[in-house]
Amino acid sequence: MLKKFLIVNIFFFIFISCFAEEQKIVYLNVDKIMQQSIAGKSIKKQLENFYNKNLEKFKKNDEILKNKEKKIINQKNILSKEDFQKELTGLRKEIINFQKEQVKVRDEMNKMRIGATNKLISKLSPILEEYAKQNSISLILQKKNIVMGKKEIEITDEILSITNKKIKDIKIN
Repeated sequence: MLKKFLIVNIFFFIFISCFAEEQKIVYLNVDKIMQQSIAGKSIKKQLENFYNKNLEKFKKNDEILKNKEKKIINQKNILSKEDFQKELTGLRKEIINFQKEQVKVRDEMNKMRIGATNKLISKLSPILEEYAKQNSISLILQKKNIVMGKKEIEITDEILSITNKKIKDIKIN
């Protein structure tokens, strides 16, 4: 009985090891593709433009609020206590609205980044499927999830060149 069990286990492990050798597994650095592909650079540039446009606007608003604050402080002795408090309360409301606007723009930018990244990944998926089919690849893993792997099974540069040929631009909203 023990001999039969041992023989079955040996054949089982031989069969599993043969099956595992037939599987082709590779890995891919998705972050590198997001940063170095033409489409990824396009996304980055669009986000930078959006950020810079809003940064300029926020700097102007910040300067206006600082000038208003100086003006109110200079008028402290001239204005009555009630008028001074009204001016101060108005300024505080403007500052709160300004901060809310900054948070809103930051959230909008994050949504744009996530949306653009998702668009790029959705366009990258068919490229990976086609590449896997053409090269008989069973499994493609992300490099960030791999502790160590042979450099020969990394396909990032190949996928990057294919991506650059097929995906030229991703528009963000």
